[in-house]
Amino acid sequence: MSPTQPAAYSRLHIVLHWLIAALVVFQLIFGEAIGQLGRALRDGRTLSPLDTILGNAHIYGGVAILLLTVLRLGIRHRQGVPTPLPSSAWQEQAAKWTHVLFYALLLITPLTGLAAWFLDIHLAGEFHELMKPVFILLIVIHVGATLWHQVVLKDGILKRMM
Repeated sequence: MSPTQPAAYSRLHIVLHWLIAALVVFQLIFGEAIGQLGRALRDGRTLSPLDTILGNAHIYGGVAILLLTVLRLGIRHRQGVPTPLPSSAWQEQAAKWTHVLFYALLLITPLTGLAAWFLDIHLAGEFHELMKPVFILLIVIHVGATLWHQVVLKDGILKRMM
């Protein structure tokens, strides 16, 4: 394989994939805490230590996702990615656009969250909140496609990211 098209994903690429995935799941599950933190700060109320930690963790988690995604894109650009497994044209396009949307969300969502929190841009906050169902839908599609490849097609696609 050429330097721009390796035979397999690098260990760093795989670690970044799963680390970002875990952070996104954390954000989706505990993301409401940031709203509680914001309301408490605005109203002068005191939150429980757990809510304060979770609210702040949402900010730091978003920054981590943003930075790790930029790193992952840099590695992807520098090292390349393995050739896609043979499939129909529509499946290749679906995979391509799902990944493009994931990367766009992984960049835009933290940026809009930061703009809403630190710059108090209301529209950014509304846009940021709209990303949650989009992320969930993409995750369902991504996991479903992975299971389809693993269980039905048995083409070993899951091994590429393990």
